[in-house]
Amino acid sequence: MPKIYHERLVNAKEMVKKAHAGKYAIGHFNINNLEWTKSILEAAQASNTPTIIATSEGAVKYMGGVKTIVGMVNGLLEELNITIPVSLHLDHGQSVEMAKKCIEAGYSSIMFDGSHLPYEENKQKTKEVVEFAKQYEVSVEAEIGSIGGEEDGVVGQGELGDPTEAQEFSTLGIDMLAAGIGNIHGKYPEWWTSLSFETLEKLQTASKMPMVLHGGSGIPQNQVEKAISLGISKINVNTELQLAFRDATRKYIEEKKDLDDKTKGFDPRKLLKPGADAIKATFLELTGWFGSQGKAK
Repeated sequence: MPKIYHERLVNAKEMVKKAHAGKYAIGHFNINNLEWTKSILEAAQASNTPTIIATSEGAVKYMGGVKTIVGMVNGLLEELNITIPVSLHLDHGQSVEMAKKCIEAGYSSIMFDGSHLPYEENKQKTKEVVEFAKQYEVSVEAEIGSIGGEEDGVVGQGELGDPTEAQEFSTLGIDMLAAGIGNIHGKYPEWWTSLSFETLEKLQTASKMPMVLHGGSGIPQNQVEKAISLGISKINVNTELQLAFRDATRKYIEEKKDLDDKTKGFDPRKLLKPGADAIKATFLELTGWFGSQGKAK
């Protein structure tokens, strides 16, 4: 079967494979609306950075469904003349049905997160997603164990990944693997100190494949760079962009620019611009850490 997704999209397989070999990481940036998506795509194009844009299931509901998201992304890719590799990815897909729905709508990459299921069921359903996705040249990310913190209202303490499970999942045909290494979704609490690099080394030795760092927002630069050197090839970012957007928007409002009727400071295009610019700046800062700038063909 031919691939369904837009000709300007790519799946993430080659992206993360090259990153793994080159010891850098691809940035995965969750999108929440038009401004988010446009800002990330423009910054990625300007910096020649291969990029993954992603939606959680919560964001899918908020933005009006997968067809709405695919239509917006495809339109932006054409109108902005985006030529760098971009993948549209489902983040933390909780069911086989959701994964298939996104593929059929035009996503080019899928995460099936069966970490909430018994291990054997997670493995079986991951295989089912892989078999379906490969028919359409869609890349697949899987997860073993669970990542700590909050994701779409689900809170967990997280656990360290099991190397035996990592080795078994590496044989299922997936393109990248997420596993807990002390990382947490959302803002990192004060008691958090470090990623478990010992665990990461064991997981990498067992799986020998590109690994994914979820909860990438807030981890110190030196730890990010060390994780990349040990096999992390994709880093997920959401909270950091949200905080940058919030801070820039708050500053605009606190300076009462939205109350300036003469300049129409209340116009959403002006009201949201500082936040959109902050997203671009944060994207460029983080992809600098990741080493992915300039890596597009």
